[in-house]
Amino acid sequence: MGTTAISLRGIRWDRVARLSLLVALGLVLLLYVKPATRYFEAWQLSRDTQAEVKDLRADNAALHARSRELKRTSRVELEARRLGMARPGERVYVVRGLPR
Repeated sequence: MGTTAISLRGIRWDRVARLSLLVALGLVLLLYVKPATRYFEAWQLSRDTQAEVKDLRADNAALHARSRELKRTSRVELEARRLGMARPGERVYVVRGLPR
């Protein structure tokens, strides 16, 4: 027998088993990378969506309050006058040069 030939007695089966277990563990970890990143992305999206819903609910409440306010005729008239509108038949005067 030559010196380059490996005999079956010289193989350390405990090392082969350890190495194959490490390779299997590495493969299992690689299989979990993509689902873990998808889970993290879904978690971030959920958090961002919850923040957006909170903002939209606040906007909705403000718009409902504004809607209730504008249902009063006195408030509508005030807003119209602020925009420079007048009732039919009223005379509109513009005063300029007043001190602030």
